[in-house]
Amino acid sequence: MVLGLRQFSQRTGDGAGEPILDADNGEELMHVQPGVAIVLGGRTPEARGTLYISTHQVIWLSDVDRNKGYAVDFLSISLHAVSRDPEAYPSPCIYAQIEIEVDEEGADGSDSEHDETLDLSKVKEMRLVPSDPNQLDTLFEVFCECAELNPEPSEEEGEGGGHDWIFSADLMGHEAGEGEDSDWHSNPTTSIGYSNGEHELAQNVLELQIHDQRFEDAEEMEHRESNSGHH
Repeated sequence: MVLGLRQFSQRTGDGAGEPILDADNGEELMHVQPGVAIVLGGRTPEARGTLYISTHQVIWLSDVDRNKGYAVDFLSISLHAVSRDPEAYPSPCIYAQIEIEVDEEGADGSDSEHDETLDLSKVKEMRLVPSDPNQLDTLFEVFCECAELNPEPSEEEGEGGGHDWIFSADLMGHEAGEGEDSDWHSNPTTSIGYSNGEHELAQNVLELQIHDQRFEDAEEMEHRESNSGHH
C-alpha cells in the first residue's frame, strides 16, 4: 500500500465527471457531497469541488479544473474528526491526519505543506470544508463506516500502534485534561471512539480506568475501617 495523498484525475464521461472506481476489487461509491473545499496542510483552501467517499478511499475533485483532484486511501487516514472550534480553523470541517512515507534520513518534509510547489506525499493534514456545516455529522458517520471496512491489515500494528483512533468532536470527552488546547469540542456522556473495527475498545479502556479507581477507593476504605477497628 502506498501511504499518503495522491493526485486523482480519472473521471467518467465529459464535463466534471464522477471518479472512476476500482469496481473489479469491489470498490463502491458510498456518498457524494458537492460544495466542499479542501485544505491541504497549512495552505489556503482550494476552490470548492465535490467530495466522493467510496468503500476504499476519499476523493475530492475540482468543479472548475477537470485535471485537478486528490485521493487518499482510508488505510492512510490515521485519524479523522469533526472540528467546530474557530480557534483551530475558521470554518467547521472534517479534519484528517494522513500517514506518510518517511524518507531514509527520517525527514518528513513538513515544510513542503507551505511551499508554493506542494509535494502531496508529504501532506500530513487535510481539512474538508462543506458549504453546509449541517452535513458534517453525516460525513463523519460515512467516514466511520468506510474506515471500519478497511481495518489495519497487519496484526502487529494493533499491538503497539494506537495510531488509528477515530474521534468525533462531539464524542470526545475531557480525558486529555483541563487546560489543554484542542481542535474538538467534547461530550463526556458518549463513547470516545473506536479503532479500525473494534468499536468499543476505547470505551472499555475508559470504563476499566473508572472501575480501577473504584477498586482503589474501596480498598482504601476497607483499610481505614480495619485500622479503626484495632483502636
